[in-house]
Amino acid sequence: MTSQAPAQLSSGLGLLTVLRQILVSAAPQEGCALLLGKRLDDGWELDWIWPCCNVWPVPGERCRRFAIDPREQLLAQKWGRPRGLEVLGAAHSHPCSPAVPSSTDRYLTLQPALMLILGRDQDQDQDQDQDQDQELVAWWLPEPPAQPQRLPWRMES
Repeated sequence: MTSQAPAQLSSGLGLLTVLRQILVSAAPQEGCALLLGKRLDDGWELDWIWPCCNVWPVPGERCRRFAIDPREQLLAQKWGRPRGLEVLGAAHSHPCSPAVPSSTDRYLTLQPALMLILGRDQDQDQDQDQDQDQELVAWWLPEPPAQPQRLPWRMES
């Protein structure tokens, strides 16, 4: 993994629709997935979503914690290599909180890292349907003590 944040992310709208559905379908648990793509001169391009099961060891805590099985990471890497893709980062959901890296996210992630989070819009009314008005945000988690950096994102049709 590179230690420098990508200048921007790009992805197709269809890919983000698939990612959103994968993450939302895990509710009330946190959903998770790996992000495969390419590092280009002008940024990183997301090309494939690798759905993963949340294997956090305490099932009752999966509504606020997630873990991706290391075997899934190896399978995704092995699948991506002959296709010119690499695992660029991970995505997960915050079913009941904003799309901001939590202290636990930062503590448990090997940094630097790309992380996409689907979470409640900070301005959303608590009584609204949680599947609606969720925002998907891209973050760069640099090595501590630096703070997470929100990344620019270009969506293509």
